[in-house]
Amino acid sequence: MAARLHPELLPSPEIIDLRLLPVRELDEVLAEETVFWRDELDWDFAKSAELVQRFVEMRALNGAAVVDRGKVVGYCYFILEDDKALIGDMFVRSAFRTPEREDALLSWALEQITASGAIRRVESQIMTLALDPARSMPLADKLTRFDREFLRADLSRTNLGEAALRRPVFVEGWSDLHQPAAAQLISEAYDGHIDGLINDQYRSPAGAARFLRNIVQYPGCGAFFRPASFSAFEAWNGRLCGVSLASLVGPRTGHITQICVSPSVRGKGVGYELLRQSLAALRRIDCEAASLTVTSANRNAVELYYSVGFEVLHRFPAFVWQF
Repeated sequence: MAARLHPELLPSPEIIDLRLLPVRELDEVLAEETVFWRDELDWDFAKSAELVQRFVEMRALNGAAVVDRGKVVGYCYFILEDDKALIGDMFVRSAFRTPEREDALLSWALEQITASGAIRRVESQIMTLALDPARSMPLADKLTRFDREFLRADLSRTNLGEAALRRPVFVEGWSDLHQPAAAQLISEAYDGHIDGLINDQYRSPAGAARFLRNIVQYPGCGAFFRPASFSAFEAWNGRLCGVSLASLVGPRTGHITQICVSPSVRGKGVGYELLRQSLAALRRIDCEAASLTVTSANRNAVELYYSVGFEVLHRFPAFVWQF
């Protein structure tokens, strides 16, 4: 009879600082992560993987790798910004994915982040983490969890319908000149909103401006696609009252990176019209599908997306540690 292994006697996962790691050691991990994003989410992760490789090679990425018998099987990295940190990604290869290895990476990252005492908040949205509700997370007494959904729509079957505006507005294509007004709009739209609890950049015009720059300039949410991005303005005063921003995340797949409307026009069909125009623009360039993410508790948004034809492809957690 085989001997019973006691978890307390098993060796702890080995953790190595990414800045001490030869970049080639991450090749198999990033290759598998790229396959995960392609097969599970219809998303080309290659450019994001290249960025990780570039910064690891420069010894400029804060993070760690988890090692099994001398072989790297997972990694995570984080970004520091003033008194806040963002755990940007964490991935452990499926054959080695256990709560112990994931927790070892998260615990290491949180220990490094909080060592100076200057960080007051840590945010993370981890697409590959198991959603076991009984699972205890590192620093659980500081943690709030929010469930989120990754939705996908087949654009050949999407019900775009007709405009259903119940407020005089006009819609035009996105211009970078709209960014200051859009930052103000986002901070107003998410005031007291659950998504403002998940991402504190939404809470101020300055934070929202950084969020918009990241969408437009960096590949984390795909390649920004201006022809499918729109702004809505109130007809009577010309004030920006809604935005829908889109990116391309695969050869035939678009992604709605942001859609929001001002409190003054909620329930007036403006969000639907912006979404409708973004999806129609993606369909015109022969995109076969579009995706977006939504917080499960945001029922009005969830019901709107379901009504158009979006379906749940993946569920994942968003975490906030507050110190």
